[in-house]
Amino acid sequence: MLAPDKYKKELIHLLGQAHNILLICHVNPDGDAVGSMIALGDFLQSRGKQVKMISPNNLQEFIKWMNGVNEILIYTRQKKHCDEIISNSDLIIMLDFNQANRLGEAEESVMKTGIPKIIIDHHLDSGSFQNLLISDPLKCSTSEIVYEIVSLINDGIYHTERFSEAIYVGIITDTGNFEHGNFTGTTFRIMAELLDRGIDRDKIFNKVFNNFEESRLRLMGYALYRKMVILPDCKAAYMVLTKEELDMYGYNKGDTEGFVNMPLSLKEIDFSTLIIEKKNYVKFSFRSKGEFPVNSFAQKFFGGGGHYNAAGGDYYDSLENAVNYFIKSLKKFRGCDE
Repeated sequence: MLAPDKYKKELIHLLGQAHNILLICHVNPDGDAVGSMIALGDFLQSRGKQVKMISPNNLQEFIKWMNGVNEILIYTRQKKHCDEIISNSDLIIMLDFNQANRLGEAEESVMKTGIPKIIIDHHLDSGSFQNLLISDPLKCSTSEIVYEIVSLINDGIYHTERFSEAIYVGIITDTGNFEHGNFTGTTFRIMAELLDRGIDRDKIFNKVFNNFEESRLRLMGYALYRKMVILPDCKAAYMVLTKEELDMYGYNKGDTEGFVNMPLSLKEIDFSTLIIEKKNYVKFSFRSKGEFPVNSFAQKFFGGGGHYNAAGGDYYDSLENAVNYFIKSLKKFRGCDE
C-alpha cells in the first residue's frame, strides 16, 4: 500500500474544496490511462462531485468498448468546449503521466490556469507543476494506485461494475496481461478482490486482446516476416513501419499495440524496438527483458522515458535519419559493434 500519511490529509482537503473536478490523461492514452480515469471519475461522482473527463486526442480502438468511454471528451475534436471545462474546474487531476508535454495540444490550456492540480502516476522523473503528487514507480499501473487511493478514502473496498472493470483493464493492459511490469502480491490481491465482486474476466480479456480486425493480424505478420531486423551482437531487434505500409494494411489507432513485445520471445534478444513513421515525427517504442534499462536509453537519446523494461520516445527528422540515429545510439549505449 501507498503510505497514506504522505498524502491523505492534503488529498481529502483538495477534494473537499472542489465541486467541479476535471480528470485528464496523457496523449495517445492506453488502457491504464483510460481505466484509471474512468475508475476515479466513477468514485468521485458517487461522492457528489461534478466530474468531466478529457483525453488530449483519440482513444485506441481496443478500449472504446469500456463503460464510461462515451463520457470522455476528445480535446482535439472539441477544443473550445474543453477549454471552457478546464477554466471552469475547481481541481484538475492528471492521471498516468508526470510531464506537462504529455498533455499534447491541451498543455497550454491546462498549464496556464492557477487551478490546483494533482498528479497520480507510476512513472519516474516527475515534474514540479502540481500541488500534490501521488506517485509510486514500483506500482504496475496508475490503476493500481487509484484503487488504493479510493479504498483509503472510502475506508474500505469501493465497488461498482464500471469502477472494477476499469481498474481491471488498466492493470492487465499495463502489464501485458502479467507478462511484464512491476506487479506484486498486492496487485494479485487487488485482482482477486475484483474477481470476487463478479467482474467478467473472459469478456474483458477478449475485448482487450482478441477484438481486432483481420487487417491488424496481417500487418503483424508483415512486420514480423518482412520488417524485423536482428542485431545479434547488440542482442536487439527492431521493426520499422512507414506511413505507406500502415495505410496499405488499413491501419487503425492501436493496431500496432503489442508488436514491440514479440521479438523478446527470441532467446538471444533482450531489447526490442518498434519504429513508426508519423506525419511530422518518428515514434519509438522500447521494450526489454532482464537488465536492459530502456527508460534510461529513451531519456538519454530520445528525450523520452517510461519504465525500466517499457519506454518510448520521439525523433523529429526523416525516418531514414531516425533509424540511423537509433542504431548509432544503441551501439553507443550498449557498446556493441553490430
